[in-house]
Amino acid sequence: MGKLKAYWNFSAERAVKTVAQVAIATIGVGAVGILDVEWGQVVSVAALAGVMSLLTSVLTYDKGAK
Repeated sequence: MGKLKAYWNFSAERAVKTVAQVAIATIGVGAVGILDVEWGQVVSVAALAGVMSLLTSVLTYDKGAK
């Protein structure tokens, strides 16, 4: 059970970091001020990146299990 918990901790940390990095990149593209940011788009793109990160972790875990 320790390996599974460590896997989920790693996956969650990786996903959170990915979401933060993508949000920073999306905000920084064209925003001059805070009112210029399209927050819905930032959240949408960052959330998708988080899901993709979790799916990548599953693929990585599966590959390591063989």
